Amino acid sequence: MRYGADLSFSLYQPTRVVFGDGVSSELAIECKRLGVERAVIVTDAFLREKTDVVARAEKALGGRLAGVFEGVIPDTGVEVIDAGAAFARAQGADGLISVGGGSAIDTAKGMAIVLTEGGSIRDHQGSMRLQRRQTPHLAVPTTAGTGSEVTSYIVVKDQARHEKMHFMEERVIPDAALLDPSVTLGLPPRLTAATGADALTHAIEAYTALNSNPITDAQALGAIRLIGESLARAVAHGDDKAARGQMLIAANLAGMAFNAAGVGLVHAMAHVIGARHNVHHGTANAICLPHVMRWNNDELSARYREVALALGVDVRGLGDEAAGLAAADRVAKLLAEVGLPSHLREVGVPESDLAACAEGSLSDGAIVFNGKFAADQELVLGVYQNAY
Repeated sequence: MRYGADLSFSLYQPTRVVFGDGVSSELAIECKRLGVERAVIVTDAFLREKTDVVARAEKALGGRLAGVFEGVIPDTGVEVIDAGAAFARAQGADGLISVGGGSAIDTAKGMAIVLTEGGSIRDHQGSMRLQRRQTPHLAVPTTAGTGSEVTSYIVVKDQARHEKMHFMEERVIPDAALLDPSVTLGLPPRLTAATGADALTHAIEAYTALNSNPITDAQALGAIRLIGESLARAVAHGDDKAARGQMLIAANLAGMAFNAAGVGLVHAMAHVIGARHNVHHGTANAICLPHVMRWNNDELSARYREVALALGVDVRGLGDEAAGLAAADRVAKLLAEVGLPSHLREVGVPESDLAACAEGSLSDGAIVFNGKFAADQELVLGVYQNAY
């Protein structure tokens, strides 16, 4: 990919990334580096009760452990974050350790804001409003999908309004991310597939987003290659630490890429589906991604050619448009191979609600960065109908 003489961009990535089998045992060292003396672990009850991952984190922290908040739920909400912050404050915590998937990491990000700024997380919704460093936060992701351990975004569900609140704050990017393949070994195949689809969507959308740049392009294409090589293996052989590790790195790279470049129409659609119909975010992305790629292809085919190559598709002799469609077909095939649905009707989204979903997508910030103009309700409705 060539760039013009007028190229300009900026990015900010403050997270210290530590990768390796067993690196979660180094939590106390990383806390010391950050000056954290009393850390609260933020996790969910299932991880704490059904796996040894949280117990290992507790042991690693030793005397720096202030307590464990296990109230995280899928698609974290306002009440969860506010309750977690109250718990951490009562323990005298000066740092947070998120152990879990995107919901745990987002919960800890929200808690960090409330601990520092006070009030409720509702009081701080918006973008770039924070003026000071927030409570230190170390992330130990147990899924390879969201990339939340290196991003400035928080998604918080407002149960009363059936909406998702979005925050974008550079000051909540975690200070450290410990990528430990061993903590992902217990992830079930379906969740491995869905979180992997989330990472793939981040990478492809970042590569085709309006704010893409040479650094995010390299990160995104690297992530796509790793996912193409490792996702099916991680799903079929959950104890394969090499595949698990590759997926953790891919999700991390994709997170860095979209944190600077943005995402696009897939995420705008998936956010609404998740909020209105409780569809897992990664699954919603998996359904929408190939359909959006085909819709975008008339304008983004040169970029999708590179996606095809990163996924190992032989596009020799094909024009850009045919190569772009080949990329979409390969993505659809990969996601089907790992057992994910390909249509909205398979996950309980009623056809009668598609128009409302299309309308809701227009107010999602992700749509602004789509590489092809998409902020038109009828156009988005057409993509929803194709995905139905």
